[in-house]
Amino acid sequence: MIATKMKNKYLQICLLFLLFCNCTSISEDDLIDSTQILTEVTYSAHIKNIIDNNCIICHTNPPENGAPMHLLTYTNVKEAVENRGLINRISSFNQDFLMPFGVQRLPQNLIDMIIQWEVDGFLVE
Repeated sequence: MIATKMKNKYLQICLLFLLFCNCTSISEDDLIDSTQILTEVTYSAHIKNIIDNNCIICHTNPPENGAPMHLLTYTNVKEAVENRGLINRISSFNQDFLMPFGVQRLPQNLIDMIIQWEVDGFLVE
């Protein structure tokens, strides 16, 4: 009887040990790409592709689906960042305010690239 209790206790300790060994300290924040942008961000090399792949479906000429302006040129996109709150819209977590509308929020690295483009001075090339 004592041997069986000891065996059960030993088994419980082993299971707890295995449980703790299999735990991880990785959090959701660890899954976010926080790699810093090491190059200057330009419209031609970086931003145009982001806009073309995520915004042009509505922000075309003429704009569709209630979009207030088109984002087809460097000047349009720069103006949207400076005066129309483009960064606030793409950075939002509010689904009613978020752009692109009706889809998932852009990955943070793309948002960061647009922010960096503004910080770098809206470089064209």
